[in-house]
Amino acid sequence: MSATTQPSGEEEPSKEQRLKSFLAEKAADGEMYFKSKFIADEVGLSPKEIGALMVKLKDSATEINVEKWSYTSATTWRIEPA
Repeated sequence: MSATTQPSGEEEPSKEQRLKSFLAEKAADGEMYFKSKFIADEVGLSPKEIGALMVKLKDSATEINVEKWSYTSATTWRIEPA
């Protein structure tokens, strides 16, 4: 078995699921503002990947509300529990 193979029944969460869980946890106590480049290491994704996933989550996430807040050198996102 290779190092990247998961044991049966323990599927690794998708990038979108990982990001959504991270954001839901961070926003559990109220709203949160962030730029992708500042959370990239914590989530294990590149800022570009996070930006692309945020657009998807804006339309599909039910656990959190996603709002594109402002753009100054990079997009700032606002997250709050749904």
